[in-house]
Amino acid sequence: MAGILDSVNQRTQLVGQNRLELLLFKLNGRQRFGINVFKVKEVLQCPALTALPQRHPVIKGVASIRGQTISIIDLSKAMGGRPTELTDNCFAIISEYNRSVQGFLVNSVERIINVNWESILPPPKGAGRLNYMTAVTEIDGELVEILDVEKILDEISPASTRVNADIVEQLSHLEQGQHKPILIADDSSVARRQIQKAIASIGMECIVTENGRQALNKLREMAGEGPITEQLSMVISDVEMPEMDGYTLTAEIRSDAKLRDLHVILHTSLSGVFNKALVEKVGANNFIAKFQPDELASAVKSAL
Repeated sequence: MAGILDSVNQRTQLVGQNRLELLLFKLNGRQRFGINVFKVKEVLQCPALTALPQRHPVIKGVASIRGQTISIIDLSKAMGGRPTELTDNCFAIISEYNRSVQGFLVNSVERIINVNWESILPPPKGAGRLNYMTAVTEIDGELVEILDVEKILDEISPASTRVNADIVEQLSHLEQGQHKPILIADDSSVARRQIQKAIASIGMECIVTENGRQALNKLREMAGEGPITEQLSMVISDVEMPEMDGYTLTAEIRSDAKLRDLHVILHTSLSGVFNKALVEKVGANNFIAKFQPDELASAVKSAL
């Protein structure tokens, strides 16, 4: 266990190779779950928790960690499972998503694995609206569920999708011909809905895809019908997606003569740190952290 705790912060640089590292953990059962190491700040034995009045039911309490007060979320309960009663032998995975830091209470932490995004697949069809998977992969002959953390966090504290009226007014003066659709690539159902609502509020339509591979196939299909820039305003892509990540998608767009002129915005929950050199290397025009509707709308306005 000490090896995992010591290595998390040193192993968060694996991006841009269509690969990722997953921290494997378990809740109240045998099922393994995974979280991207790049979003993990540290893993520690569950600290002493202080229960706050009127807190959300899935927040076990708050802890003071390195001078910061952090909410600790009972991940099992948040996903509709059995609540974690005793925390003495549990662990807290401290993570940063969408510009906020929170801890996830888990029963055990196993190890870090290195996998290719191509081996990360969308959840099975028919898994249901209430499932919390954004992707699955197979490790040692067992299915590992990669959680849709954005969905969990949105249920605890829903993000606003309203765009400032001044930005909406500025975009309303654009010529109608500039209101071509925007192609969205994101594996999180919550993120897709948030982006669609924000884009709709500025009077623009979206074409929605669920991962980089699906987005690239759609772009190539559209390019076969005519100049792509006459059909789309831009691409807004998540970075972490099954089958093909956002960096690889951007690199593929730039290497395709029919697609390379598209404006690409990388829009990701990796809000702690990111590889700016890599963003420039693959050719993305902009990189913004989720989820600030005003910032997203302003990035769209600047691109137009």
